[in-house]
Amino acid sequence: MSSLLHLQGHIGQRTLLLTTAALPLTGWAVHAVALHKQLAATRRDPLTGLLRRDSYTARARRLLARHGDDTAVVIVDQDHFKAVNDDFGHPAGDAVLTATAARLTAWAGPRASVGRLGGDEFAVVVQVPAARLEQRVAQLVRMLRTPVVLEDGRTVHVVASVGAATPRTVGSCDLTVLQRAADAALYEGKHSGRAVLATPAHTAVASINGRRAGRLGTAVWGRAA
Repeated sequence: MSSLLHLQGHIGQRTLLLTTAALPLTGWAVHAVALHKQLAATRRDPLTGLLRRDSYTARARRLLARHGDDTAVVIVDQDHFKAVNDDFGHPAGDAVLTATAARLTAWAGPRASVGRLGGDEFAVVVQVPAARLEQRVAQLVRMLRTPVVLEDGRTVHVVASVGAATPRTVGSCDLTVLQRAADAALYEGKHSGRAVLATPAHTAVASINGRRAGRLGTAVWGRAA
């Protein structure tokens, strides 16, 4: 009997030691989780949940390095966004941005890099075969034209301009070059309800955000109805 009590006492002490030792580990685990959440929050835009510019850029470059010609860089800019804020209020503008972010995420899939570059401008780097690019971008144009229904029941009719660039069509795998070309293509088709595919000529547009892009003989997709 005394041997059994001695064994139980030994087991009890060991359990107590293990439990005590686990407490600091548990505390560190909680701290690590909280730290991870804080770091994740700094990587994402608080309104839309999309990647911020730095995190988007790092992921985008990895995708381009891994998939090369089977990638597309897509720049999206909301049309008439100031009018949405003026006519419906800033909460409605936030709702439009959030809806756009959700649509881009759904369209691109979990392996893409989807970021909010600032204001009403977004960027996506996604793996897509060249043979499916036109179909996929036309699909995005349709998704971005879907009206946004606000919490109070009002409907906001939205449309976005889209520019796309690929290493194959532009002749470069450099993210900066591809984004400049896609942005120039976007502004060439601004307010047209169409997506414009960039060519090498768009990389030489001497302007900020492609605002001086002219008619450069590019392909256009998804004409608005």
